[in-house]
Amino acid sequence: MSIYWLSIFNKKVRINCDDNEMNDLVLGVYGSMQVQEHQVMTDPDIDYILTRTDQKDEEYCILRSGEQPIYSGDDGEFIYFLEKDMTIELEVQRCDLYFLHAAALEYQKKIHLLVAESGGGKSTTAWALMHHGFNYSSDELAPVQLDRMEILPYPHAVCQKTEAPEPYGFPSSTIVTSRTMHIPTKALPCQVVKESLKLGSIFFVKYNPENKTPSANPVSWGEATARVYANGLNQLAHADDGLEAAQAIAQHCLCYELNT
Repeated sequence: MSIYWLSIFNKKVRINCDDNEMNDLVLGVYGSMQVQEHQVMTDPDIDYILTRTDQKDEEYCILRSGEQPIYSGDDGEFIYFLEKDMTIELEVQRCDLYFLHAAALEYQKKIHLLVAESGGGKSTTAWALMHHGFNYSSDELAPVQLDRMEILPYPHAVCQKTEAPEPYGFPSSTIVTSRTMHIPTKALPCQVVKESLKLGSIFFVKYNPENKTPSANPVSWGEATARVYANGLNQLAHADDGLEAAQAIAQHCLCYELNT
C-alpha cells in the first residue's frame, strides 16, 4: 500500500493506494501538489483509499470515509470521478472561497482568468498562451479569496479533451486516458504558480471555429457580474446567494469577451 499526501488550498489530502497504475495516474495529474509526510502535522482533511477490483464494469474503486464507494470501469472515468469528488469536498471545506469554473494564468505578477463552460475553449486557449509568456496556475478551477481578491493556485495536470491545433502539439509525456489527455506540470512550456496572486483581469471565452482572428471586447460590470455568477460553483455558500461576491469580483478588474 502506497501512502502519499497532497496539499490543496491548505487542506491535506491523504491517498492510500494499492495499485501501481492508479498511483502513476494520480501522481501524474496531482504530483505538483504533493507534499512529504513529515511536512504534514495534522490528520488528513480528506482521506482516500483507491483500489482495483476484479469486476470489469467496476474495476476502479474510490473510498472516502463516511461516503459510499465510487466505482468506474476505466481509467478515464476513475480520474474524472476522483477529481469531481475531491473538488466538491474542497468546496465544502473551503466555503470561504468563491470557486469559479475558469482557467487561471499568471502574467506580470497577476492572475488572469479565462472563463467558459465545459468545451468552451478555455483549456485550449490557456495551453496556447503558456507558449507566449503566461504561467500556469489552473486550467479549470479558480478559487477567489474575496477579502484579498487573490486567486489560489490549483496546478494539476492540464486536462484536454481534444488534440490542440498546431503549433501547440502535446508533449510525449502526456497521459492519455479513455476520456481525456493530461499534460503533467513538469512538461509545461512555462513556470507553475505555487502562490496566491491578485486578480488582474477576466476574459469570457467564446469559441467560434470559423473565427480566424481573435479579438477582445470590454464588457460592462453588470454583464460581467452575470457571467461570473453563472460560472460560479459554490454561490449559495456566500451571502446574498453569492451575488454580492460576484459583483465584487466583476468590479475589481477589467472584464472582456474573448472571441477565439
